Amino acid sequence: MDEKLSRVDPKLLELLVCPLTKGRLTYDREHNELVSERARLAYPIRDGIPIMLVSEARGLDD
Repeated sequence: MDEKLSRVDPKLLELLVCPLTKGRLTYDREHNELVSERARLAYPIRDGIPIMLVSEARGLDD
């Protein structure tokens, strides 16, 4: 994976929230996802762009 694409700007992470719960997100570098523990969802990051759609999120129980 391209090193540049596997980073998330910390300022962006401070601004983004889970669209379902409005809660904090954490960055999972291994899977390149933003994780909402409260919603039990992981939002993918594609080409450096977080995809903040519940329909695109992966359930953490998967």
